[in-house]
Amino acid sequence: MKLFQRAQRSLFGEILDWMLTPLLLLVPVSIGVTWLVAQGIANAPFDRALEHNVKALAELVTMKEGHAQFVLSQSAREILRADESGHVYYQLLDGYDNLLSGERDIPQPGLDEPLPPGQVFLHNSDVHGQPVRVASMWIASGADDVPPTLLQLAETREKQSVLAAEIIKGVLLPQFAILPLAVLLIWLALVRGIKPLSVVEARIRERRPGDLSPLDESSVPLEVVPLVSSVNELLDKLNDSIGTQKRFLADAAHQLKTPLAGLRMQADLAQREGANADELKQSLKQIGRASKRATHTVNQLLSLARAEGNSANAHHQPCDLARLTIEVVREAVPRAIEKRIDLGYDGAEAGAPGVVFDGNATLLKELVRNLVDNAINYTPSTPERPGLITVRVLADPFGQVLLLQVEDNGPGIAEADRELVFEPFYRVLGNEADGSGLGLPIVREIANQHRAQVKLEDAHPGKQPPGALFTVRFEGEAAQP
Repeated sequence: MKLFQRAQRSLFGEILDWMLTPLLLLVPVSIGVTWLVAQGIANAPFDRALEHNVKALAELVTMKEGHAQFVLSQSAREILRADESGHVYYQLLDGYDNLLSGERDIPQPGLDEPLPPGQVFLHNSDVHGQPVRVASMWIASGADDVPPTLLQLAETREKQSVLAAEIIKGVLLPQFAILPLAVLLIWLALVRGIKPLSVVEARIRERRPGDLSPLDESSVPLEVVPLVSSVNELLDKLNDSIGTQKRFLADAAHQLKTPLAGLRMQADLAQREGANADELKQSLKQIGRASKRATHTVNQLLSLARAEGNSANAHHQPCDLARLTIEVVREAVPRAIEKRIDLGYDGAEAGAPGVVFDGNATLLKELVRNLVDNAINYTPSTPERPGLITVRVLADPFGQVLLLQVEDNGPGIAEADRELVFEPFYRVLGNEADGSGLGLPIVREIANQHRAQVKLEDAHPGKQPPGALFTVRFEGEAAQP
């Protein structure tokens, strides 16, 4: 039992997460930005009032012989009056830091040099443990040798905090009310957005098992068209594969039917009454030939199935093509001698540079064997014109090209039939050679497994008979020095 098995991913959930996560992350960012903006908005009117009030108090300061005099008028007392929401403090210091009037505990502004007289400096500070907003202003003494007088007006920040809180509530509460609605709208839009996928799924489910017709691409959104196109391509390949399998099975059944029918007929002849020894011997000979042909056909079918069942990179290891080819030629020599055919190898030696590459040794040996068997089957040999078959392995280690060639002096293959002979069970008309029609399809399939190309051409162009030259070309990554 898998305790930590990964759950299957949901496209709907993943898209929803990617849409909602940024939205939820923006909430604290929005709160922070709103707080900063609210603070600025709340401070602005109070700062203007504080600046106006400190300038109004500065008008009450008079200078006499370099000494400041300050008399609070009734209007000034109204400015300094505390209310239920805050307190107001003031301070008047001469140029020598002597307190002339007001609150001693108001800290002085942290400036290296005082501002020019008449300019107001606003800053935050603390008075009696309470946060305050301070407006500082310097007043000229009128004498060159006397420093300017400092006037400060401080106001507690309760009013600003209350106003900022009201602004934040006014801005954020609608946002929190809209957020669930936005999530709902996103969910509904997403449901509607992926609905075409459900429609495509329903269409596929409603199909009959044998219906491989393409899906309609015009009724789906543009983003889903590539998916539907890929499905249609897969359906086309599947339809072609099923058709090929049906034809293959029909051809295989036909190829096996002929020798089996011959076996039955010869068996009936051998069992008839009055058959003499010669007739019985002839029947048994025919039975042997038919069984051999059926066995060869079955073996070729198994070889083709094995070749088609291997992937391009399955069971690949370094293979010496020259060594494999020489072994196949040696195995085929007795059969060639039986048909009086001169079979020989002319090419690179085993272990030579460039003949080793990554491949499946079993399949490669089957490829060479089928090419040699095909040449032996279709190359006639007479005392006047003996059959000649030459097998070569040519390597170019620098160009990373490796060639396998099988050349004969037989009748050759017409240009119109050169592509057809690689189809299963295809037989050239007028050729009575004993074969299953599966050897060359096996060759092409194994070559495709190794990213190789198979070429068929005349061995002796312009001559009669022209002969046949099969060339299997391995190149690129397949053929390494």
